[in-house]
Amino acid sequence: MRTNWPENDAVGGPCFRLQCCNLIEPGPKIMRIRSRLLILLFSILVPALIGAVLGIYYVYVQQQDSYRESVQELTNAMAQLLDREISERLNTLQTLAASPALTDHNLPTFYRYSKEVASTWDTAIILADADGNQLFNTRVPYGEGTLPGVHPSVLALRKRIGPDAPLISGVYHARIAGQYSFSVQLPVMRDGRVLYYVQMSSVASELQKLFERQSMPRGWTATILDGQGVAAARSREPEQFVGKVADAALRARIMANRTGTNEGINFEGTPVTAFFSKSQGTDWSFVISVPREQLVGPARNAAAMVVAIALLLLSGGTAVAIAIARKTAQSMEILRLSAADLGRGRVIARQASGIAEVDAVSMELARAGENIRSAQAQLEHRVADAVAAAERSQKALVQSQKLEALGRLTGGIAHDFNNIMQTLTTGLQLLFMAVSEPRLRHTVEACERAVERAAELTRQLMAFGRVQEAHLAVVDLGKRINDIMPLLQGGVRGDISLRLDAVAASCTVAIDPTQFDLAMLNVVINARDAMPSGGCITIGLANVMLQDAVGELAPGDYVTVTVTDTGEGMRQDVLSKALDPFFTTKPVGKGSGMGLAQAYGFAKQGGGGLTLESTVGVGTTVTFYLPRATGEAEPRPSGPTSVPIPQGLRGKILFVEDDPLVAAVVGPALKEAGFDVHHAKDGAEALEMIEHAGPFSVVFSDIVMPGPTNGVELARHVVRHAPGTKVVLATGYSEQHAHLEGVEILAKPYDVRKAIEVLAGA
Repeated sequence: MRTNWPENDAVGGPCFRLQCCNLIEPGPKIMRIRSRLLILLFSILVPALIGAVLGIYYVYVQQQDSYRESVQELTNAMAQLLDREISERLNTLQTLAASPALTDHNLPTFYRYSKEVASTWDTAIILADADGNQLFNTRVPYGEGTLPGVHPSVLALRKRIGPDAPLISGVYHARIAGQYSFSVQLPVMRDGRVLYYVQMSSVASELQKLFERQSMPRGWTATILDGQGVAAARSREPEQFVGKVADAALRARIMANRTGTNEGINFEGTPVTAFFSKSQGTDWSFVISVPREQLVGPARNAAAMVVAIALLLLSGGTAVAIAIARKTAQSMEILRLSAADLGRGRVIARQASGIAEVDAVSMELARAGENIRSAQAQLEHRVADAVAAAERSQKALVQSQKLEALGRLTGGIAHDFNNIMQTLTTGLQLLFMAVSEPRLRHTVEACERAVERAAELTRQLMAFGRVQEAHLAVVDLGKRINDIMPLLQGGVRGDISLRLDAVAASCTVAIDPTQFDLAMLNVVINARDAMPSGGCITIGLANVMLQDAVGELAPGDYVTVTVTDTGEGMRQDVLSKALDPFFTTKPVGKGSGMGLAQAYGFAKQGGGGLTLESTVGVGTTVTFYLPRATGEAEPRPSGPTSVPIPQGLRGKILFVEDDPLVAAVVGPALKEAGFDVHHAKDGAEALEMIEHAGPFSVVFSDIVMPGPTNGVELARHVVRHAPGTKVVLATGYSEQHAHLEGVEILAKPYDVRKAIEVLAGA
């Protein structure tokens, strides 16, 4: 091979010419080493550049999302501080509003109390009458000077929200303080009417202390906006911008959303991204403005730098490739093999060739391989997390569906059981009348007691399925808790002691006893699970008198049942959701999240309420508030009686029952009592008989029946079209409830004697 050193080519520039002799005949498809090197460099560096750009873009997007989330979380936290600041003022006003001096109209004394609260010029307590006239202002000595009326913006807001609601004003310029201020106003209620309005007026600069508690990065600006978008406080230059109205687009976004962002221009004219969060208790908002350049500038500069470096390497490699073509042939082959390894996902090691550009390309290939492997590992980790989350969600959904299906299954089984037990109950009562031998009568009575016990088990099934209406009874809770203590004791472990404190006398309430038993069991089981290392559960019972409303509880006499454990306690975030249906901190499959929800529903169904108090590391107290009943506690049923079925009664009855077994025993019992009984097997046949065989004195129907017309629809038809006909409905299970005036409900299995009494009275 012979080499000719540089000559001038056709365009005047130097070039290299290689002449091969006796080896390979040159052909038109043979390419110079310079061209091959350029092609190889482009084939390697361009994909590497694209991969780097894509990687930077991916990281940039992730960092942007993380950055935005952190700013939004900070905004939400500051909004909570703002909410707490307003709440402290409301609490202070509530304390002042309860002062006896206001009840006695002793304004000088109340002025002294208020002056102690508002001891600085920055805060003033204002007492106004119902018409908005200031009676005193702690910034002015009592009885001196002429006081202006309450600020017009406060009066306008009071007129809009009503006379008896707490008021948080917007920012306004106070006439006495001479500064931008805001007010919190509370009505003083006596005997259901507004006596006065007590108002705390604070200069807006009071809110500046919220910024002092939180240091922010340079360039960020925090602003507090009132409900109209007026700046009440600002972390930068507040004296210049407090009182100014925010951008219209930002105000519109805040009106439409509780949290979010808005792209716009701040008061200084700088393009910013505004992160806002609205206060929970007011319509005020906390806004953090971040210059847009701080969000996108670093990533953009880094991307530009990487692109510039890649282009520089590409240019340098091309220049060196032309100069050292022969030396790079082997290095190029190494690079080609490295590129092939990269495509196969193998580990690429840096190859030292003595040529800086080739070594740089080799290093970039190695780095690209590391980045790809890192990105692949991150992707696999994210996919695994997503799959795990999907599996958890699927398990929770399956658990919920299982509970719903089990509830419907138990309800359906209860319905069929009630029909079977209704047949047995009525048949046994008829059999009791037909036999006179004492031994057989005792046997029948034992069977009746067994049926009653089966009915109780069925009611428990229906309570689990949550498909039955409440069966209220006046119950002495002291005796009831003593009766179910063995049941509760069976629900705890051996390392947990369950004890009952001394109970007050005459703790009678009107409740569904079965629902109460289930609620107590749910609460005790929750307490047990909160004490994995053992502990003590204490049940207390007391009579209390609420003079004032407490939360959802109206004033009145209540019986409280407290269940206190010495367990782990609940954090505030868990405590706030503990009564939500299906909320549970237990692993999937270990709890349904319906225990406390059922207990709360039971308390509300009885006209009371339920409260939770918990301290982490100390324990939890669950308190039932149940309205006291004035009557005597109903004795628990001791078993069937031997009262015979009444006879000699009169009346034409339409008996509607789809179950042939029930119809076969109840119908004859009604006839034996003296009624003229006509039987219909479903709602459609009953409607036809009402039209052609009526009128009837009573329609006695089951609720759940096949066909389009159930017992409720039949009762509505009779009430509308036959007002002289009374309606009695019987049911053991129904997802529909009959709330029709004059319609009585009998729970299956019913005592046929009671049914006859109801029908005779109808």
